[in-house]
Amino acid sequence: MTSTPAVIDPAVADSPRQVPPGRSRSVGTALVVEEPVSYGAAWDLQSRLHAERVHRARPDTLLILEHRPVYTLGRTTQPLHWGGYEPALRAQGAEVHRVNRGGSITYHGPGQVVAYPIFELAPYAAGPRQLVHHLEDVVLRVLRRWRIDGHRVPKRPGIWVAVPDERKIASIGLRVEHGVTLHGLALNVDMDLTPFERIVPCGLKGCRVTSMAEVLHRPVSIESVKEELAQAIARVLSIDWTRATNVMSFGESVPFRSFVV
Repeated sequence: MTSTPAVIDPAVADSPRQVPPGRSRSVGTALVVEEPVSYGAAWDLQSRLHAERVHRARPDTLLILEHRPVYTLGRTTQPLHWGGYEPALRAQGAEVHRVNRGGSITYHGPGQVVAYPIFELAPYAAGPRQLVHHLEDVVLRVLRRWRIDGHRVPKRPGIWVAVPDERKIASIGLRVEHGVTLHGLALNVDMDLTPFERIVPCGLKGCRVTSMAEVLHRPVSIESVKEELAQAIARVLSIDWTRATNVMSFGESVPFRSFVV
């Protein structure tokens, strides 16, 4: 049995939004999965959504989920970032996937919320770097709601916190094909951080990672953060979320629920 990702209720996108001069608000769909899914299943759905967006068969679509344990190796990954030996990582119970996004190796797992914006780039940004900046703004907004002070580090995409030493709490890696985006952001919410110790996260020597729960010294609701990411993306990019029709399903059994606010 397969199941379909839930659809974020339009009320999740808080208002009012500030629309950049010269364009109206966009309309899109936010799909939220309840439980962790395999990277392969998520990539298959993301790819199909991307193809439909390229052919204008669906609106801009935001996919929000958690992954089962997986290491993803971006285009700039070097052997010294992870040891170059897949069995060592797989022995820890994680999958290993080589992916076509920018950046080096990172880890995804339960308790980390991932947002994949499958958007036409041009209405939102002049190029990928500007969209990365917008997604950093999204993460900063969410962290502020939890009274966490996040900040950027020049030439290092993502968001960092001082606890008290500097640690990375969110990573961003994008790809643009035929004018439509793939991949996205990953925010460490309430997860086991041990798998990061087996790699050089993002290929940054000396990089240490943290999570919202570690910073706050208490549990953090994964489902609340999923909703807040949808809200923040709607505000930053001036999108109105609408209910989806003809939603694709994953190629595996994936529990889901609708958020009604």
